[in-house]
Formats: sequence, structure tokens, C-alpha cells
Amino acid sequence: MSYAHLDAYSRILRGAYESAASGRFWPESPRQLIRASWRRSFDAGIDPEGTSAPLVYDASLITDIRKNHPLQPLLPLMAKTLSGLAEETGHVMIVTDGDARVLWREGNHSIMRRADDIGLATGHQWTEHSVGTNGIGTALAVGRPVHVYSEEHLMRALHIWSCSAAPITDPDTGRIIGCVDVSGTSRSLHPATVALVAATAKLAETELALRMHQRDERLRRRYESLRSRPGILLSSTGRVISGDPAGGLGGRVPLAETTFAPGQRMILRDGTVALLEPFSDGYLLRPAPSAMPSSLRLSFLGESTPTASLGDIERPLSLRHAEILTLLALHRHGLTAEQLSFHLYGDAGNPVTIRAEIHRLRGQLGNAIAAKPYRLTCPVEADFLEIRRLLAGGDPARVAAAYGGPLLPRSESPEIRRERDELEAQVRACLLRRGSPDDLWAYAQTCNGRDDYEILERLAELPPTDLRSAAARARLLP
Repeated sequence: MSYAHLDAYSRILRGAYESAASGRFWPESPRQLIRASWRRSFDAGIDPEGTSAPLVYDASLITDIRKNHPLQPLLPLMAKTLSGLAEETGHVMIVTDGDARVLWREGNHSIMRRADDIGLATGHQWTEHSVGTNGIGTALAVGRPVHVYSEEHLMRALHIWSCSAAPITDPDTGRIIGCVDVSGTSRSLHPATVALVAATAKLAETELALRMHQRDERLRRRYESLRSRPGILLSSTGRVISGDPAGGLGGRVPLAETTFAPGQRMILRDGTVALLEPFSDGYLLRPAPSAMPSSLRLSFLGESTPTASLGDIERPLSLRHAEILTLLALHRHGLTAEQLSFHLYGDAGNPVTIRAEIHRLRGQLGNAIAAKPYRLTCPVEADFLEIRRLLAGGDPARVAAAYGGPLLPRSESPEIRRERDELEAQVRACLLRRGSPDDLWAYAQTCNGRDDYEILERLAELPPTDLRSAAARARLLP
């Protein structure tokens, strides 16, 4: 872009800027990238009359922060590519972390003194939420190289500056870990500078990838000497290095930000359990030894909080998790996410919601739930299944003793409501037909039995000296 064109664009920008700063309609708008950035900046409450980026790192901490940052070894490479340009043409090179905090700065000394006035210096933060539209913050916000010219900055104090910046992505984690920027006065920094800055960022990413592959190869060679311990080899970030030829893990195993103890169990995407062990600079994922599965015990009848017990541990459950387990217990062959969603929500269901709930439920019950389709993998003992068995045996005393009330009474799931109503009707019919006064009284203590007219009438016929008769007559009063 020629200087004549820059002058014309500057006039458009000044009009748009004054309109935006005063909250009026923008008669002539800047380019889309800048319009979107201005809106984000105003939404973040940025004051156009601000004067400097905030200082977020004390000088005493910078040395240690730099030492631990993955871009530290690449600084000479980036400096060799850009700092000569900065020194010769009156610019400054900036390298930040992934949160736009300045960690390194090199370039023309007189320009760096001017940069100090606006906080374009070590330890200051340049996110859009801190200073509004700027090269570093906007590049990190949109995830690509950008050039921000003069009045395109939201803060008026930055209008004498232009900057070209590009984010740097770590090929190991896939996360943005930094940003490289060249800044200078608006007339001295040509928009084409962004191409050189983008090439520098790409060069840094290539070097990171090379170093990552070298680490992988060293780890792989160490693993080759331990063929007696088959498993899947992971990097320290959970990236699969070898041992998963079918790609069932999707190239990466999500690892929490914690220190792992030897033999820690992990539940994989397919619901199987594996042992995660530290291995050199990474991890080894091995199949968990088989063991007799514990029974899953479900207590879902009545008005109390539904609970599940696996082994010796009892866990209270949310209603949604109890509903999922009920459906899986009733459909032992398994259900897809779509089928579970329909049984729980009807036509308004969303399988994505079910998958998220199953993921959370696995965090409590581990490999008791398998996938494709979702199914229970261990023996199940459920109070509502026990009632079905007792009803088939025709023993009203045992039915009355075991029936604690309706199945998940707060559930609105169409499938569970049908199961609940059918179970309730069968229990009631069994007790009315063959139940003793003790059995009827036990049913009268459930939430539906308290006001059951026919049950209470039977109890009211007991001798007047029987307290159950008096209680039944009291409940029958209008």
C-alpha cells in the first residue's frame, strides 16, 4: 500500500474512530478484522483514552519465567530473522507467551525507549481485553498473522504505532504458546512486514516440531529395549508415539494436569481400563489385569436420593445419572446414545448431552459402563429388578417388605414413567389380592400408598383396637 493510499485510509480511520469512541454509527468503517476487534474491545470495557498496557510480571520473576518457556531455546533463531530488521529500520521485536505477556524484546534503542511509555516492554500484557485492538492481542484473538496500522488501534496513545504479529502454535499440544511481533512508528512499518513475521512464526513452529520428533525418537528407542512390557507409548503431553496401529485412541490420551502415580488406572474412550505408568520422559499405557467385576447395586425406589454401590463404595447419584443406569439395567443388550436420548427426552433429546453425561458417570463408576453401544459390563442388583422377580414368585410379604415406593418418582423420562407405573400397578394388585394387613400397612407407608383409598379402606376394617385401623380412618377423613 502506497503512502498516498495510507493517508486516505488514515482519514477514513479517524472518522470511524471518533464515531466509535463516541458511540455513534460508523459512517465509513475500517476493514472487517478491525471492526470485529473494536467490538470485542468495547465489549471488554477498554477506554480509548488509556495510555499503557498493564504490568503483570514483576521484573524479579521474568528470568525464571523465560527459562521455563518453550520458546526460550528459539529466541536466537527468531532474533536472527527479525532483530536485524528492527535494529536497522527503527523497529522493535517482541516475543510474548500465549497470554500476550511480553517476555523478550530486542531492537532499536530509541524506539524501545518510546515503547516503554506505552508498556510495550517486558512484563506487560497486550491482550485485547487489556489494551484493545493491537497486533499482538488481535493475532492471538483470531489465531493468525495480522497487521494493525496506526488509527486501527483502539487506544489513541497507540496511533503513532503500527505492528505486525503472528501467533506460534506448539505442534506437541496444539495450543498457542506465544506471539512474535515487530512494532514501529506508523510511517516506518510497511504492511508487508506481516509476511516476514508470519514466516518467522512458521520457522519457530517447524523448529518446535523437529525437536518434538527428536524427543519422540529418543523415547521410542528406550521403549524398544523393553519389549517384555507391551503397551502404548505416550509423550509427556499424552500424544500417542507408538503401539496404537489401529488409531483407536485418536492420536492422544487426555491427561489431567497432575503427577501420576505408578499403576494409576485410566478409562479409555471405549470404556476399557488401562494402567498408566511413568516411562522415561513420557508414559506407558498398558492393559489392566482382568479381575472379577464387582456387582453394581442400585437403590432407586422411593423418595430418597438414588444411590449406586460398586464394590464397597456407595455413591449418591444425580437424577439424570440414575435414569441412565435404570435404562441400561432394563436393556442389558445396550443402547446407543440416540436410543438413550429418546428414552430420556423423547423427540426433543440430544445425543450429545447423553455422551457428556455418560462421560461424567464413567468418572464415578469406571469400566462398569462400556460403549458402542452403551451397556453395563458387571452384574447388576437393582431394587426395582428385585421387585419384578418377587412379583413373579407371588409372595406378597416379600414384595411388601422390598417395595420402598415408586421408581425414581421425580423422573419425567417417558420410558421410566411407563416402567414406574407398571411396577406400581403390579405391586398394588398383588397386595390387594393376597396381602396381609402387615403387607397393606407397609405399602401405605409409601408416597403413593399414603392416600390410596382402597388400601386404606381395607386397613380401616381391622378391629378398632388396632392402631393401623385408626390411622387409616384418619387418612380417609375428608
